[in-house]
Amino acid sequence: MHLVVLTWPYALIFWAVFTWAFVPEFVKWTLVPEFVKRRNEGRATPQDANSKRVLIIAQTFGMAAAFTIASTVPFGALSYSMLFFWVGVVALIAGGLLRRHCWRMLGSSFTGAVIVNADQAVVERGAYRFVRHPSYTAAVILFLGIGLALANWISLATLLVLVFMAFLYRVNVEERALVDVIGDPYRNYMQRTKRFIPCVF
Repeated sequence: MHLVVLTWPYALIFWAVFTWAFVPEFVKWTLVPEFVKRRNEGRATPQDANSKRVLIIAQTFGMAAAFTIASTVPFGALSYSMLFFWVGVVALIAGGLLRRHCWRMLGSSFTGAVIVNADQAVVERGAYRFVRHPSYTAAVILFLGIGLALANWISLATLLVLVFMAFLYRVNVEERALVDVIGDPYRNYMQRTKRFIPCVF
């Protein structure tokens, strides 16, 4: 089946943006010593409750399923595929920019696994003034962008359901750890903010 994301020259645009959005984070966790140390520390903490593994599995399976479905299930194809392609590319860029903003705001508190220390401060600057988990909002926007660019409603729904459910699990695990370790400062922060979308959810 014809997919815009695999058709020249649009494939070049999509995969260039995809690489810009995803590869820097992968490089951080595999090559930058500070991030590699945090990644390794996460393996030893029960706070994570396997949420990192759940995220990796959901994202990997969701991506594979989305591309497979878009390529093999033509009745799920959306009309105006070029429009969805461009909206998807814009969403990828927006999600990537928000994700990078969250890296800067969290600093050393940005970890792959859930790791909460007693002396950890509640971050309330930047996007964290408005929602508790903007980095996860950014990640969902990234996957939304991929699903839209594929222009197939079945692959889009499959990808978003898997990814969103994994992030809901991660958020429940993370917030439980933050409340247990930090206590009232984080409880108060939870009362002032929504999880993902300001004033909504």
